[in-house]
Formats: sequence, C-alpha cells, structure tokens
Amino acid sequence: MNRIVWACALAFVWACSGQAQVIEFESNGLKYLTLTKSGVTIMFATLPQRLRDYAILQVAVSNGSKSPYVIRPEDFTYVRLDGSVLRASAARVVVTLLEQRGSASDVIKLVTSYENSISGGHLKSTNGYEQRRQSVLAMGSVRLKAAAAASALALVQTKLMPGESTDGAIFFPTDGKMLGFGHIVVRTNADVFNFTTD
Repeated sequence: MNRIVWACALAFVWACSGQAQVIEFESNGLKYLTLTKSGVTIMFATLPQRLRDYAILQVAVSNGSKSPYVIRPEDFTYVRLDGSVLRASAARVVVTLLEQRGSASDVIKLVTSYENSISGGHLKSTNGYEQRRQSVLAMGSVRLKAAAAASALALVQTKLMPGESTDGAIFFPTDGKMLGFGHIVVRTNADVFNFTTD
C-alpha cells in the first residue's frame, strides 16, 4: 500500500513540475513524435527516403501560446550516441545544392515522400507546404524544378503568431545515411524540446 501512495505522490510531483512528455504515434507507416511546451507543439517523423546527402524530417509546429514564436531549421540538431552533433541545414543550402545538381528523380522522391507523410492531415497548417506549393511556378529545367520543389517543401524561418502553424522538411547532412538512434533537440525561444529517435 505504501508503494502505491509513494508512486502516486511521485507522479503528482512530476506532473506539477511541468515536465512535458513526448507522445509517439504512427500514421501512414511513419512514426511521429510530438511534444508540447509553453503552449507550442512540435511534431515530426523521419522520412524513409533520403535526398542526396541528406536525411529528411517532416516537421509541424503549432503555436498555442499567447505570444509570437519563431522557428528555424537551424534550431534542430541531431545528437548521435557518440555525442557528435549535426545541425539541420538552412533551406537555402539545400535549394542551392539542387539548383546545381538536382535531377528528376530528386524531384519525384522529395515530393512523393513528403506528400505521403502529410496525407494523414494531423495538423492543418496555416503557413506551410500546401500554401508554398501553390505559389511555386512551373520551371523549365529539371534542376530548377528540383530546387523549386525543395523550396516549397523546406521549413524556413517563420514567425508564428498565436493560433498559427507551419510545416516543412528539415534536412540533416548525413552523407546519405539514415539518422538512426539518437536525440533530436530543438532549441528555440526559451524552450528546449528533446526527442529520442530510433
């Protein structure tokens, strides 16, 4: 009986301490992790396809707080088990790479993978991929199409007002390998979001 009382007391103290809990769920064959802190929710899934030298995350951010919230791809880091850290590339870096070396298969892989990940409709974005996709004009060359696709998909620095949300792809330079087991850490505003990946 004392164990039950102590367990309940410990659970109550933990809940009152403001510790946020990562929630895991599956959709469309992808494993999503989500965490809410200070009213801001970050959700992501690792996409199974890679783009050239990059592993890709599909990320969605919703601002349920009362203040504006700035999110940038560079806020995302991947910490490997050996302690080494990879910072997500800025969208312009990936777009420039595809302008220089993009192929038709890059366009197909990128768009198909990303659109499959968002087809479940977990978060109706007010400032995300669908809006950017509609604004991209048809381009002539394959490289420009690849760059335009990456530009429409990539999460860019965004200032979310209360009630707004966004989504996009985050690109980690991994020499074409999957991320594997480690931690995704997001340091933004005054919050640190920590997710364990496998």
